[in-house]
Amino acid sequence: MTYVTYDDFKNMDMRLGLIRFVEPVEGADKLLRFEIDFGAADTSTISCSGACAKEVCEDCEGECTCEITCTCKLQGDKIPFGKEEYTGRDVRQIVSGIREYWPEYKELEGKYGLYILNLEPREIRGVVSHGMLMAVDGKDGNPVFLGPQGEIEPGARVR
Repeated sequence: MTYVTYDDFKNMDMRLGLIRFVEPVEGADKLLRFEIDFGAADTSTISCSGACAKEVCEDCEGECTCEITCTCKLQGDKIPFGKEEYTGRDVRQIVSGIREYWPEYKELEGKYGLYILNLEPREIRGVVSHGMLMAVDGKDGNPVFLGPQGEIEPGARVR
């Protein structure tokens, strides 16, 4: 067995993601392409620019309290996969070689899986994967997804 340090383990970004969409990868017998929701998009991808307007400013003795309204938007206004329902969400494409175990792959939509997100992106059969599905071998040898035992939000981190 090869050991990793605790610091190496802490550097792994493992989260539960909600499978929003799944389809076969064209020309590949074993591959499925997933669109996985990992929760609200990181606010560092949001930029605010332009002038901000003071909407209300109360004149008071000593201090003034102002309400300022700014227009902010996601950088580049990019909607993941062009789907409006993904606006403001961290939705990633992940490719996994599990198609042979789920001929009815559409039944995976709406389920959670455990993923490692901070792996280098990898191109598989012309499709870039931005993470890796974690699963265990079931008694029958088929993969079993690791998922929540209670209610969670997409993007819940392993700790």
